[in-house]
Amino acid sequence: MSLLVTNARLITVPAGTDDPGYIERGYMLVEDGRIAAIGAGDPDPGLTADEILDVDGKFVAPGFVSSHSHLFTSGSRGLGVDQTLYGWCTSMFSVLNNASPDQIYWATLHGSLDFLANGVTTAYNFTDPLLPWEPMVDGKRADGGGILRDHSWHTRQADGCLDAGLRFVDSIALDATVGTDDEIFARFEASLDHVLAMDPDIALGASIMGQVQWSTRPDAAEIEVAVMDRFGVTNQAHFLETYEAIEHQQTKFQLYKNAGALRPGMMFGHFIQTTPEIIADAAAGGAAMSWQPASNGRLASGVAHVPEMLDLGMKVGMGLDDQACTDVADPWQNMRMGMFMQRARTHDPLSMMPERVLRLHTLGGAEIMGVDDRVGSLEVGKFADFVVVDPRLPDVGPLWNPVRSYVLACGLRNLKQVYVGGKLVNDRGVSTNPLAEEASRVLHEELPALAEEFGVIL
Repeated sequence: MSLLVTNARLITVPAGTDDPGYIERGYMLVEDGRIAAIGAGDPDPGLTADEILDVDGKFVAPGFVSSHSHLFTSGSRGLGVDQTLYGWCTSMFSVLNNASPDQIYWATLHGSLDFLANGVTTAYNFTDPLLPWEPMVDGKRADGGGILRDHSWHTRQADGCLDAGLRFVDSIALDATVGTDDEIFARFEASLDHVLAMDPDIALGASIMGQVQWSTRPDAAEIEVAVMDRFGVTNQAHFLETYEAIEHQQTKFQLYKNAGALRPGMMFGHFIQTTPEIIADAAAGGAAMSWQPASNGRLASGVAHVPEMLDLGMKVGMGLDDQACTDVADPWQNMRMGMFMQRARTHDPLSMMPERVLRLHTLGGAEIMGVDDRVGSLEVGKFADFVVVDPRLPDVGPLWNPVRSYVLACGLRNLKQVYVGGKLVNDRGVSTNPLAEEASRVLHEELPALAEEFGVIL
């Protein structure tokens, strides 16, 4: 099937330039799920398609990319509001640790559909580890031991993303405190094989959920680098996130540096409690960073020094983290919070401009995930993943600078349609996925029943 989009205010976010690629009135041709042509004005008279979508002056922009997400948390909003990171985790997992693999599947599918409903078409998804959450003591894991859950705990989360139709990179925890090194490699390979057997247009790849921050193994970084090298995968570590035990956290950075992890393919999620030296070392090695301003504010974690990282040439993408610590997975809210936090911190409006933050939440996220050849911008050859946004419903006023109005004045209230591969996946907040109703039922009925069954006090 082919689709011809006409009369669009196009925001293309092209690679290789800081220009947002704005076209006041243009068209886009989609064939076999990819962009076949894009241009200004009307399409040539001979250009035809199976379907014509006249958007009548609405914005057509790339689907958002979340470079850091935990989609299994979609049924855990509103928990741990009076807590910082570790207390919030304990509150959330008091319910989820009792779930079954099928229930975590439906929670992940629900979270994936929620992302799509909010204009996010690609996500880096941290699957919940096989080792259940353990409470932290003074910013440290108490023992690092424990019994692993069945392997289906991971595979069902990957299945949830796939069945939702959300493009994703699957991030897999090594759980390196359990088992021999050979067993750790074998577990990862089994999870990797499951992802590689999926539709490669949806499952865009696999990665490591870096856990050095919490691992009790002194050689945890070496294990992660060995897996990166053996299987040719990337790594994203939650790192220097929370305000607790900052000095202990910072000592772990040297472990990554000594292991040779500071290189392209290594991403640091959050990366808030840094020093100028840490930032400089990470940037010099080619490591990237994923920025989650909304969750960093929600959990009182702090404000990452993103402009300084960008100035040193560090690649940065933006993530929504998850529904449980942003409550509304809203990329416009995330962009604006990020802008406002940086401007308040630096006292300089130029430290974070709308054009830059838009790029970070689209192509920038795709770049650090290693999938920018397929998603993140509206360019010929890439997947036709896009949002249709109406600046007149509700009316945001004159578009003095259209791209800046798109970032600053538009939002979920203006989002009308979301397309993945040229196919409509959400229309005015209503999913086209036949599994959406069952996902909602499981979250509304079965998760509260779990809390009651296990006597969870929230």
